Amino acid sequence: MAIRILITDDHQIVLDSLSLLISTIPEMEVVGTLNDSRKVLAYLDTNEVDILVTDLSMPYLTGVDLTLQVRGQFPTLKILMLTVSEDAETIRKAFQAGISGYVMKKANRAELERALKTVASGEKYFSEAVMKELLSPASLAAAPVGELPGEPIAVTARELEIIRLIAQELSTSEIAERLFISVGTVETHRHNILRKLGVKNSIGIIKYAVKHKLV
Repeated sequence: MAIRILITDDHQIVLDSLSLLISTIPEMEVVGTLNDSRKVLAYLDTNEVDILVTDLSMPYLTGVDLTLQVRGQFPTLKILMLTVSEDAETIRKAFQAGISGYVMKKANRAELERALKTVASGEKYFSEAVMKELLSPASLAAAPVGELPGEPIAVTARELEIIRLIAQELSTSEIAERLFISVGTVETHRHNILRKLGVKNSIGIIKYAVKHKLV
């Protein structure tokens, strides 16, 4: 069954180009395009959608505002933000709102396909440009208080292995295969790591690993 995709962007030429491009990707189906972010919730009420691809800067509802509204009514919907912004604070706000992935509009077809398939599988997707910005010295220094512990936290040897693999951008299934453990076990370790480090997601884990030279 094809992955059903809804695209919203206030520029019609972007909508048309994205729709055409995504339609060439195997197992992907564009079920709708909207140039008004205010119409997204009504569309989702009456149509089956697996992934919402949204711009960040739009009139009426920004991509972050839209994500917050969608998350309230459709918590399992995957949201991929496709934008030109590489600002670290904007990226953080987008992930805090609940997006599943963040890709730059300058990305090529191969990366867009990789991003769509990654979020469709339930994993988070961070483009190389996004990770470079989030892990820049300026971004790390500007991280909110509490997002990064000041001193190394005691973790088990297995948790340390998983932290390093997450920092290498391996998916949960890839980590399970690498360590010869189940996906469920990886998820349990991941939950414990998030709790111990006091971070909310993989970005926090990666920042912690970089800060404390674990990678």
